[in-house]
Amino acid sequence: MQAHCLCGAVRFTSPDAREIGACHCRYCRRWGGGPLLAVHCGSDVQFEGREYIGVYASSEWAERAFCRQCGTHLFYRLLATGEYFVPAGVFDSQDFELASQIYVDRKPGYYDFANQTPMLTEQQVIAQYAPPGDAA
Repeated sequence: MQAHCLCGAVRFTSPDAREIGACHCRYCRRWGGGPLLAVHCGSDVQFEGREYIGVYASSEWAERAFCRQCGTHLFYRLLATGEYFVPAGVFDSQDFELASQIYVDRKPGYYDFANQTPMLTEQQVIAQYAPPGDAA
């Protein structure tokens, strides 16, 4: 699947992924103004325009990236596995299905999704992905 930032300086391809996960954590909501709706792309993502990619270490176990030219959010990446979670909106194709939600206990009350999906709490996510001692 093809994707790119607003200005086109960063372009990337990833294996054909169709499922979106929603993250309701405070970092994702602060980063984008709402929940992060991201496609799990695994670790096989090919980038063009790497010189325009800015990276921010958002925790001891993950980093977030953006286009240095236009500010588009490009990915959230787990450091231990190298897996990329890419905002659904940057893909040319928008044929996705909401498949899961995480940090559901941190979701504010001003929105709800109608989709019935598996849901993980903050503790469940940390137990599954974070190194021992990291709570962010």
